[in-house]
Amino acid sequence: MTDIAFLDAVRAFNRFYTNRLGLLAKGYLETDYTLTEARVLYEIGAHQRVSATTLVRELGLDPAYLSRLLKKFREAGFIEAEIDPLDRRAQVLHVTTKGLEEHERLGALSRRQLALELDGLDEAGRKDLILSMQSIRRLFETQTVAPAVTLRPHRIGDMGWVIEAHALAYARDYGWNEKFEALVAQVCSEFITRFNPDREHCWIAEREGQRVGSVFLVDAGAGVAKLRLLYLEPQARGLGLGSRLVEECIAFARASGYTTMSLWTNDMLTAAIRIYKALGFRLVAEEKHTMFGPECTGQTWELDLRQG
Repeated sequence: MTDIAFLDAVRAFNRFYTNRLGLLAKGYLETDYTLTEARVLYEIGAHQRVSATTLVRELGLDPAYLSRLLKKFREAGFIEAEIDPLDRRAQVLHVTTKGLEEHERLGALSRRQLALELDGLDEAGRKDLILSMQSIRRLFETQTVAPAVTLRPHRIGDMGWVIEAHALAYARDYGWNEKFEALVAQVCSEFITRFNPDREHCWIAEREGQRVGSVFLVDAGAGVAKLRLLYLEPQARGLGLGSRLVEECIAFARASGYTTMSLWTNDMLTAAIRIYKALGFRLVAEEKHTMFGPECTGQTWELDLRQG
């Protein structure tokens, strides 16, 4: 079969399937909802309590579009919203009694529609259908790309993770002691205590709701922005995420009017140093130290933000 014939066959099946179940109809399941509206209401009802951020991630919806749908559901009395205690910029949605009844009604309508469509299948036909669906799902799941990594600002609980992740990783990989953990804790404490959102920022990288990376930009005074605590979990390495985090720092620093970006690292951190070199940083100082146990060579790198 040629590529064109294969693709046309898949398109033909898609047309058959969507038409058969009425997925493109203006009123899904002969209701006033579109398919997307029904799916969002179903997910809220299934979770009963869920953040808007989770819905965006799980359903792949545009945040602005989802916001309009949620407004419609609030006006209908299906959901209520409250401030997320872990991120006061976000909302937690919970389904009302009325919303749960609507969720259950849509579920019943969907099951009734499927029962009518499948009524003519005997037991052998039903088994064939299940096996075919399992095959389709298995084939697509093997082609699934790695989940996207998102970047967000820090929130309550993140600093504890940053400290623990750094301490465990550097002890495991380089034999560094608890003095390094103390240094990371100090950096995190000073960041929170002195935080100026107009001049400083923390990026937390997440994949499927799990933290996998971090970086901080802090004001060092005299027009200097300091990059601190660049970190990636092992499973997040090799994805270009390190460069992405550093680039976010550079863009923020330039937009905030800094003239120079500085960072301190150690010579064995070769992957991070490759990123700094590629983005235009230059080595300006080196010194040997034993602050964290083993002898290391500390390095200071700088980037002129007025160039490029």
